[in-house]
Amino acid sequence: MSTVTYAVEAAASPGAVAGPPKLTARELRAAQAQTLRAQPFRYSIPARLLFFVTDLVYGKPGSVGKFKVLEIVARVPYQAWERAAYMALTRAHRRTRLARRIFDRVVQTRAQQDNEQWHLLIMEELAQRRGLAQSFVRFRLLPQLMAIGFYHLSWLLYVLWPAASYRLNAAFEDHAEHTYMLFVAEHPELENEPYGGMFEKEYGRYASLADLFRQIGHDERVHKEESLAELSELRRPPAQDGTWRGR
Repeated sequence: MSTVTYAVEAAASPGAVAGPPKLTARELRAAQAQTLRAQPFRYSIPARLLFFVTDLVYGKPGSVGKFKVLEIVARVPYQAWERAAYMALTRAHRRTRLARRIFDRVVQTRAQQDNEQWHLLIMEELAQRRGLAQSFVRFRLLPQLMAIGFYHLSWLLYVLWPAASYRLNAAFEDHAEHTYMLFVAEHPELENEPYGGMFEKEYGRYASLADLFRQIGHDERVHKEESLAELSELRRPPAQDGTWRGR
């Protein structure tokens, strides 16, 4: 079966979960080219510190082990936002219009978190398939410490300064997008390596690991754009009807 056919089936696989759109093989290649042409963000100090620590411990080039660590951390801003939104919902449940908008935000953050969870499961599967040595300190303890720190920073910023929390997450997703797409460009052998993993039914079928990584990179772009959209919404003039503004 051709690459294009596999990629098309990714969007229509029975049991596929909701999330960013699944692209055809041609669209995935175009998305990769667009990412590689684009300049990365000018990252903030917290973002640069996180990337520096990750590169120091796991190496600057992309790898399945490094991607697993990134995906452990990637979920936590959405978990923090969901928690903050539920707190707001508890206070606003009697104002039904406002409560509905808050609940819609909860649903969105949960979907984003679930998408990152699929990425993590796929990376864990690939790590085990490749026999990657995963020491307790480097692949369990340190990622959890990084995730805990990133969670509390994301939650605190979201409560005190929502725009900063969205900017930080957009930077993280931008970095992940570029890392995945560059990894594919640097490893042409992935074009001939099939995926055939246990999560095909839920995440989609791809003819090669190259297309799988491209799809994950595109997912990160979608998450980045969602954070930027929320940031743009926060910059609009305050609503006069009690509309929730992210706090």
